[in-house]
Amino acid sequence: MTNVNAYAALQADKPLEGYSLERREPGETDVEIEIEYCGVCHSDIHTARNEWGGTKYPVVPGHEIVGYVTRVGSKVTKFKKGDTVGVGCFVDSCGDCSNCQDHQEQYCEKGSSQTYNSYLQDKKTPTYGGYATHIVVTENFVLNISDKLPLHAVAPLLCAGITTYSPLKHWGIKNGDKVAVVGLGGLGHMAVKIAAAMGAEVTMLSRSKEKEKDADALGAHHFELTTKPENMKKMANTFNYIIDTVSAKHDYNEYLTLLRTNGVMVLLGVPPEPAPVHAGRLIFGRKSLVGSLVGGIKETQEMLDFCARHNIVSEVEMIKMEQINDAYERTISGDVRYRFVIDMKSLKNNVN
Repeated sequence: MTNVNAYAALQADKPLEGYSLERREPGETDVEIEIEYCGVCHSDIHTARNEWGGTKYPVVPGHEIVGYVTRVGSKVTKFKKGDTVGVGCFVDSCGDCSNCQDHQEQYCEKGSSQTYNSYLQDKKTPTYGGYATHIVVTENFVLNISDKLPLHAVAPLLCAGITTYSPLKHWGIKNGDKVAVVGLGGLGHMAVKIAAAMGAEVTMLSRSKEKEKDADALGAHHFELTTKPENMKKMANTFNYIIDTVSAKHDYNEYLTLLRTNGVMVLLGVPPEPAPVHAGRLIFGRKSLVGSLVGGIKETQEMLDFCARHNIVSEVEMIKMEQINDAYERTISGDVRYRFVIDMKSLKNNVN
């Protein structure tokens, strides 16, 4: 075991604080990574504060991890010391079920090992995430990162990037498709960039006029305020796809009217309460309301390669590890454009 510096939540109602964490020595197929940067996802906050229930304390959040390989096991073939790599939302799966065999480890029928607040496949060894100086991961769940892109801005691609890329790829977004993105935040800004790079005609749907300039800069072709009934009416039967990234309570039925026949609305956000959906909104127009998680390892690597080709990264604000509690509050209030990323330098000498 190796002791590494980290930040952890010890209780739901307490700030995160410095923590000494034990990482396993790399096994035959393991890769040890020195973490340079880790993105801050809203899921980190939900978990640290036990807002979804089931948090196992102490919890070390962080699943948008990038850094460099420091050691590899004797049977590792995909990586070598010094490689630039990443780790996303999960670090292992059973490998045997139909979903794992189909490269959809995120839907592992026996339960994938999440990067934090989870267990390895022995179902008893807890996992700890990227708010730390190092992590050890089996090589099949480590990803290659292109040197073409700034590493700190790549980190959020490991969650926000793949969460938006996966449904766009799965439903076959292509050149000329009309795609609307609901909500311009950590997920929404990546959906705009990726859909536009796929050749779609992208419309940003927002309740805030102040987001229009940013939407344009990110690659959106149109911007519409959803607070104006006349805007919603004129957009009826317009879009092939709607990517809904909003986790706050809102009316799905309003947006379903904006879909064309055979249109698909994809839910990426998780509002706190169930939302009613009128069957008629789906039946008349053969429309689909679906959900999507992150992608599997193969698809995540594909996303990273796509972003490298198209020069796509996240819009980020850098923070030090000791600023994490303030960053949580700012994330909740929407005061970030559009993802915080932690620079781990402050952890490598001492725990603050």
